[in-house]
Amino acid sequence: MSWGTELWDQFDNLEKHTQWGIDVLEKYIKFVKERTEIELSYAKQLRNLSKKYQPKKNSKEEEEYRYTSTRAFLATLNEMNDYAGQHEVISENMTSLITAELTRYVQELKQERKSHFHDGRKAQQHIETCWKQLEASKRRFERDCKEADRAQQYFEKMDADINVTKADVEKARQQAQLRHQMAEDSKAEYSSTLQKFNSEQHEHYYTHIPNIFQKIQEMEERRIVRIGESMKTFAEVDRQVIPIIGKCLDEITKAAESVDHKNDSQMVIEAFKSGFEPPGDVDFEDFTQPMKRTVSESSLSNSRGDGKSEPKFGSKSKGKLWPFIKKNKLMSLLTSPHQPPPPPPASASPSAVPNGPQSPKQQKEPLSHRFNEFMTSKPKIHCFRSLKRGGAGPEDFSNLPPEQRRKKLQQKVDELNRDIQKEMDSRDALTKMKDVYIKNPQMGDAASVDHRLAELGQNIEKLRLEVQKFEGWLAEVEGRLPARTEQPRRQSGVYEAQNPSGVNSCAQDRESPDGSYTEEQSQETEMKVPATDFDDEFDDEEPLPTIGTCKALYTFEGQNEGTISVAEGELLYVIEEDKGDGWTRIRRNEDEEGYVPTSYVEVYLDKNAKDVHKPLQKISE
Repeated sequence: MSWGTELWDQFDNLEKHTQWGIDVLEKYIKFVKERTEIELSYAKQLRNLSKKYQPKKNSKEEEEYRYTSTRAFLATLNEMNDYAGQHEVISENMTSLITAELTRYVQELKQERKSHFHDGRKAQQHIETCWKQLEASKRRFERDCKEADRAQQYFEKMDADINVTKADVEKARQQAQLRHQMAEDSKAEYSSTLQKFNSEQHEHYYTHIPNIFQKIQEMEERRIVRIGESMKTFAEVDRQVIPIIGKCLDEITKAAESVDHKNDSQMVIEAFKSGFEPPGDVDFEDFTQPMKRTVSESSLSNSRGDGKSEPKFGSKSKGKLWPFIKKNKLMSLLTSPHQPPPPPPASASPSAVPNGPQSPKQQKEPLSHRFNEFMTSKPKIHCFRSLKRGGAGPEDFSNLPPEQRRKKLQQKVDELNRDIQKEMDSRDALTKMKDVYIKNPQMGDAASVDHRLAELGQNIEKLRLEVQKFEGWLAEVEGRLPARTEQPRRQSGVYEAQNPSGVNSCAQDRESPDGSYTEEQSQETEMKVPATDFDDEFDDEEPLPTIGTCKALYTFEGQNEGTISVAEGELLYVIEEDKGDGWTRIRRNEDEEGYVPTSYVEVYLDKNAKDVHKPLQKISE
């Protein structure tokens, strides 16, 4: 099977067919190029997707990636990044092994095709030239033969005419002979040209054209083989990355199998455990007794006859409800003054300040109202997280719950120990360098490292002092926390038993202006944070509504936390009435509000206010 013998007369069709083959090859190159662009775009999108969901450094998200489920998700993101890299490898290999190679081959193929068809056209032109020479020789021989016949007929005619002279007859005879000679010469030339043409034609159709067509056939077959190999390479490039992609998918599966719900649950406990004890039972308060009512140790309110509560070791302490209290109650608890209000100026008569500290206590909130408020408020336990991330807190982390404080102090001690180890390693290295300098003075001056060694020694000493300080706080916290292997006890009892100095200074329980209890002052210090730390946890709460107005009877300088200064005769808004502790909460404008002694103001309550649960005794003019 040869194009030279089978297609000897299909020169034009072969030219069209080979051009079509080159077009197919270029189309395949374009296809592969677009595939590589798709692979690159897909890899870029995968990388962007993985980067989008990566946790930001030094952010809240980074802390959340300590759980097994989030670590598995992080591993998935990293594997997707490697997965994207394999698609980039596919694109690079296809570009180098297919697109670049085929593009170079197409250029060579076009040059080879052009050369072959140039030789074919040249052979065609040569055979056409020989054919034209043969035709010319043939026409000349035909013309000479016709001329010889006419000359012979003219001679015979002249020879038969008796009226023609002998000279004319001779002349006609010579002319006829000349024409016959010319016809013979044309015949010989035509015969020679014909033989030459036949030889050239045979050479053309049986030698030159078959050779040229054979080269064209081989060229076309090489193109077909090359495009087949490229298609095979196309598949092999994909197949080469399948094991790596399989490993990526195996790692994702392995990460998914590492998710441990029990471990995550335990980590939630470690992250948010406060160390506080649940509130105790509320005792029955008998209001039928005419005598001054008292409360048991585990109730939600405490007598203020002497402003202190006797510590009773082994008994249950008052429980804290503040993680469940609404924002307004919580703000009152955290920002209200924890001390009795000052008495009014001596010029005021006792009758003018019935709400002063010496006056009888007003009736507290009904217990049913307090219980309903506790049941309807949303238990936002996660407010501890706002405490933890709410800006720069005290150095000893006293603003955190005990368990969280212990963890933070332990982390700080570990961090300082690591810093000490680094400094000691640096000091050891410099010491060795100094020894080398002493033994080999030409290598350096040994005195040049003394200053740095002194600095390192000072740094180590400072760090050790810091460690001692934090270890002291840690020992204090661990001493206050109940033993995990023993029956849990109330915190106040444990604190009082293990920290007698704290009991002597500030062990009594205090009651905030809204009637809820707080712990001893040491825990008040731990839990006291600016009000803005809770804003992100209670964004849906509205500010307290105005329930009346008041007029300042005396000037009051609010120097304690939670109080506000007022001038004599100043008119202000009342947003929370006296709960029986001698303080009234007022507001000057949207940004200024706080507590003032009830005996320093004259209150006018709005009877239609919705949050007024009992009438407030007004100050008589």
